[in-house]
Amino acid sequence: MILAPVAALGRSTLGGLSALGRIGLFCVATLAAALRPPFYIREFLNAAWTIGYNSLPVVGLTALFTGAALALQIYAGGSRFNAEQVVPSIVAIGMARELGPVLGGLMVAARVASSIAAEIGTMKVTEQIDALVTLSTDPMRYLTVPRVLAATISVPVLVAVGDSIGIFGGYLVGTGRLGFNPAAYLENTADFLELWDVTSGLIKGAVFGFLVALVGCYFGMNSGRGAQGVGRATKSAVVTASVLILAANYLLTELFFTA
Repeated sequence: MILAPVAALGRSTLGGLSALGRIGLFCVATLAAALRPPFYIREFLNAAWTIGYNSLPVVGLTALFTGAALALQIYAGGSRFNAEQVVPSIVAIGMARELGPVLGGLMVAARVASSIAAEIGTMKVTEQIDALVTLSTDPMRYLTVPRVLAATISVPVLVAVGDSIGIFGGYLVGTGRLGFNPAAYLENTADFLELWDVTSGLIKGAVFGFLVALVGCYFGMNSGRGAQGVGRATKSAVVTASVLILAANYLLTELFFTA
């Protein structure tokens, strides 16, 4: 009775490590498949449209309200130290370095990882993947590689758009609600925002896009049979992708901004 909770914790830990190992092997297999022909350009373009263009509304709205709320919070906190003038620079740096990539990645994870896992899981349940193998088509190259490449390329573009919209949201609140001069606000933003702030966020976006598509494809490929199996795969894909994004964000921040 005393050791039962410890045993349950141990089983959960070993199960999580085992899942990470399987995802790692799936990642290696995906990278190896991406280096060998054939390349399915139509599948790549369809995935890029679905992952990139169709995710613009949710990423844009999230960034807009995040930038606006961030401006209000920084102004309220800075007023305690007579530092209200830092609002433009902190909004720009915060959106470019952290909030733009992370929130954009999480929104894409909620939308795309679930969609990919459900789509591929349904194909597995209906034996469409077995049909691909019968037709001498590698499911890894046909289903996984185009989606992973499309997400890796599309998410940084979404992050760039989200950064711009988020900074614009802070600008609207700063000039319309907090009384900042529009020209001074834009000048302050441009003076303090450096190229590396934007570049680091785009690199994070590429890593997050890769993780989202990889996890969605993994759980779709390993989906259980029936509707319950597809539902569990979809839920696991979203949760795992979100956790991996937050963990990868910390590691990349440690790498990029710690001397």
